[in-house]
Amino acid sequence: MEEMIKVGEKAPEFTLKDQSGADVALRDFHGKKVLLSWHPLAWTSVCTDQMRDLERNYRRFEEKGVVVLGMSVDSAPSKSAWAKILLLNNVRILADFHPLGKVAKEYGLFSEEYGASKRANVLIDEKGIVCWVKKYEIRTLPDIEEVIAQL
Repeated sequence: MEEMIKVGEKAPEFTLKDQSGADVALRDFHGKKVLLSWHPLAWTSVCTDQMRDLERNYRRFEEKGVVVLGMSVDSAPSKSAWAKILLLNNVRILADFHPLGKVAKEYGLFSEEYGASKRANVLIDEKGIVCWVKKYEIRTLPDIEEVIAQL
């Protein structure tokens, strides 16, 4: 089992597809803060609430210069359908699908037990260094105010 990424470590680079099928690379955001908001699986209630919280608060993140990316092991077509249902017009949700959970594993956030990512938030600074990490119990909705307070 990979150890969870820690504050002060360099964030592993990745390129993944978002819900529109576009490639999203972490390196594209150097010079900006990036929030990776990991959720286990789309279409579940807590994951739905987690992504809706990010969407509702998108402008607050944007005002602080933070790029918000939802992350899970779901496929890009599933992410596309889910984003439409949730009306995610701003938040990009990325598919860490093939190979399954590769990026989640690099961040130490893959659950072999569930075959999905764990629930966590990882804040990366402008230089690509992790500046805040919090892992949550699988059924716990992250407190959006706590996340915004870290910015």
